[in-house]
Amino acid sequence: MAKEELLTMEGYIEEILPDGRFAVLLDNEHKIIAYTAGKMRKFRIRSVVGDRVHVEMTPYDLTKGRIVFRERTPGQAGPGQRRGNFRR
Repeated sequence: MAKEELLTMEGYIEEILPDGRFAVLLDNEHKIIAYTAGKMRKFRIRSVVGDRVHVEMTPYDLTKGRIVFRERTPGQAGPGQRRGNFRR
């Protein structure tokens, strides 16, 4: 499947499900099951209920998707402190 075939939608995280999945309510009032994309998991970008997200879906199954972007909300904490000179 080519990347050109993916649909990108926006919505809100409605519920956190087991196994790193989320119930997302899209702007068109459809509810889907989505998982976090690999880059978001790699950089430990956490999503909580109420976050606005961008979801990619295939046109073949419109009930499942992949969260590819989480929008920042006002008042949200910034990145954590970096550890300096950490040795084992």
